[in-house]
Amino acid sequence: MDTIWLTGAEWLAVLRIGLGLWWLESWRHKDRTAWFERGTGIAWAAGIAADHRWSAVRSGFRAAVAPRPRVMAYVVVYAELALGLGLIAGFLTPVALVGGLLLNALYFTLMIHDVAEQGQNSMMALMSVVALFGMSWQTWSLDSALGLF
Repeated sequence: MDTIWLTGAEWLAVLRIGLGLWWLESWRHKDRTAWFERGTGIAWAAGIAADHRWSAVRSGFRAAVAPRPRVMAYVVVYAELALGLGLIAGFLTPVALVGGLLLNALYFTLMIHDVAEQGQNSMMALMSVVALFGMSWQTWSLDSALGLF
């Protein structure tokens, strides 16, 4: 493979780190006080799920998220932080990439009516797939330094 400036493995690391920065920005811009104390994030998602055209989304949200909104707020917010830090540092990278792919799939499915969200989540999912199958943890990562994976 011919590349410009960096090797192919280094470009994959750049992609992984960029995806990590995107997750970190998702975490950073959340109003955590509103999410944790007032429950705004889960309440907003509940409104979307309640009117969703797919019954599986409505019933899935009612079964998994609605009974525990405070816990789910923490899960969502800190999952984004963990994904960002894990991908930037390259620590447990395959786990972070699969976790991020699943989270993007959930976001994509819930927000099927929102074109902007569809674009963001599909691009993040694509980056996850490329970084996963390109084994982006081979360069510039704790995984590589520690001999993991």
